[in-house]
Amino acid sequence: MAGKLKITLVKSPIGATPANRKTVEALGLRKVNKTVEMPDNDAVRGMVQKVRHLVKVEEM
Repeated sequence: MAGKLKITLVKSPIGATPANRKTVEALGLRKVNKTVEMPDNDAVRGMVQKVRHLVKVEEM
């Protein structure tokens, strides 16, 4: 691991469950098409797994 992940919000979390909305916000994603770089670790991968239907992930 030890790299970085480029995470982009591609779908609005408006209709998602409250837990998914909080996870998206915890990733630092506020608006659709916003992209953040996060460290590639188990915690971030777990968060991405929970909202995989809302985000696009690329390894850097």
